[in-house]
Amino acid sequence: MGCLRCLSKGLPINTSMQRPLCPTCRGNPVAINYYSKGKVRYRKQCSGCARQGKKGRQVAGWLRAGYKKKLVCEHCGFKAKHKQQMFVFYVDGNLKNNNWINLKSICANCRIEIHQTKNTWTESSIDDDK
Repeated sequence: MGCLRCLSKGLPINTSMQRPLCPTCRGNPVAINYYSKGKVRYRKQCSGCARQGKKGRQVAGWLRAGYKKKLVCEHCGFKAKHKQQMFVFYVDGNLKNNNWINLKSICANCRIEIHQTKNTWTESSIDDDK
C-alpha cells in the first residue's frame, strides 16, 4: 500500500516496505524516525498528526470498564431510539470511579436538568461514537 499522492501521480511505490498505519488518523502511514543496524524505527504517528499535535483516540473509562449506554434514562424513564440521545454520568462525581453502580445513563433532557441543579453527578468527558 502506498501513499495516495504517489498513486495519483503514477509514481513507483516501494511495496516491500510496509509501514504501519497511524493509530491517530488511521489513514496515513507512520513516519520513519531513524534507521538502526539495518532496521527501520518508526514514530508513533504520521507526520501530519505529529505537526498538528493530535493525540491518539481517547476511550472513556466507563467504556473500557465494559459499561454500555442504556437506551432507557435512569433518571426519568425516557426510552431513546438512538444511543446519541443518552449520556453517561458519574453519580459520585469521581471520573476515575468506573464501578457500574456509580455510572448512570441519562437522556439529553435530564442532562440539562442535572447541569442546572446543584448535583454531585459529573458527566463523562469523552463520548463514544457507537
